[in-house]
Amino acid sequence: MLKHVYINKLSQHVGEEVTLKGWLYNKRASGKLKFLILRDGSGYCQCVVFKGNVSEEVFELSGSFSQESSFQVTGKVKEEARSVGGYELDVTDLKIISSAEEYPITPKDHGIEFLIDHRHLWLRSKRQVAIMKIRHRIVKAIRDFFDSRDFTLMDPPIITPNACEGTSTLFEMDYFDLGKAYLTQSGQLYGEAGAMALGKIYTFGPTFRAEKSKTRRHLTEFWMIEPEMAFYELEDNMDLAEEFLEYVVQSVLKDKQEELEVLGRDTSKLECVKRPFPRVSYDEAVEILKKNGVDFEWGNDFGGGDETIISNEFDRPVMVHRYPSAIKAFYMKRDPERDEVALAVDVLAPEGYGEIIGGSQREDNMDLLLERIKEHDLPQDFFEWYLDLRRYGSVPHSGFGLGLERLITWICGIEHIREAIPFPRMIYRNTP
Repeated sequence: MLKHVYINKLSQHVGEEVTLKGWLYNKRASGKLKFLILRDGSGYCQCVVFKGNVSEEVFELSGSFSQESSFQVTGKVKEEARSVGGYELDVTDLKIISSAEEYPITPKDHGIEFLIDHRHLWLRSKRQVAIMKIRHRIVKAIRDFFDSRDFTLMDPPIITPNACEGTSTLFEMDYFDLGKAYLTQSGQLYGEAGAMALGKIYTFGPTFRAEKSKTRRHLTEFWMIEPEMAFYELEDNMDLAEEFLEYVVQSVLKDKQEELEVLGRDTSKLECVKRPFPRVSYDEAVEILKKNGVDFEWGNDFGGGDETIISNEFDRPVMVHRYPSAIKAFYMKRDPERDEVALAVDVLAPEGYGEIIGGSQREDNMDLLLERIKEHDLPQDFFEWYLDLRRYGSVPHSGFGLGLERLITWICGIEHIREAIPFPRMIYRNTP
């Protein structure tokens, strides 16, 4: 039996006879020639069936099966710059593994609801394969970045007794005899405990938000990366965030040019994502809005349109820092020189993709943190373990959170976040 190889390794087998296995992506015929485009997950290859090179049975078989039928094909590998992938297979034998029924997704335009209903099949398209491969590369870059800088991965619980930020928009469940529990909206508080033990940690896992947000930037289930560092102040946190984003974006640019081309991504926009990033205070950001004709009141949070206007002033991500403390979470440390602002930072992606990182220096003073918990009317007993982190060896510390799917959406240049995750969960959808 000839060696089964994957399409992305064909360059290593030029002139050899090999076997490919996969699915029929497309086909056409011209007289004594039939052209089968096979996909196997690693790439696409044109398999050329010439009537004089195969048996009559194989030649007839090559034109008899439909799109997405699975088959294996044997032949000699040759370079062909005009073919998809740059290589072709001159077929000598072919075997159908499974004939597909009429495939529901065709080259014609389909509505988005139809495509989401058939997400399990839509994932097979070139565009979706490209997005999933870029997602995989982004995840690898994230892990490589933190692992190479002596961070320790720490997995926080998904089931929690309370809200991390004191909000009520959580997915609630009955938890045996202990009453109500919730799906996590962040691993951050647990990450702080990890930083006090290990110095520098990052969490990477699914999180859940029950806000009824129906926008192109929101999912109810998504993945978060949350580093937390002991002895880091706000400036250290900002330095890490920009180094991190530069590393991830440049890694994708280096390794995924083919996939970015499939998506039609303007990579010149991504080439600008290099340090240093512009840093503007919330006050300065408000002035940018006013300069652009927005009647914005100091103390309000930025909406999506506001973020777009601010980010359009720059050719790379912009870091907005020192937000009003009243609109930020209870655990964020206030500026010692301006109590009305928190030592917080949001990183806004260019091209209108909005906030991709939110972070802060954490309140390390026990008495002040207790005040904040009371001000936000949070149940102190739920946070006693969190207060212990200040009772026993408190230090300045900082961290941030990045939503993986928002990052993917921006890097890929796609319009809606639903394409950035294999099976999106939104307020109006929990299938397939």
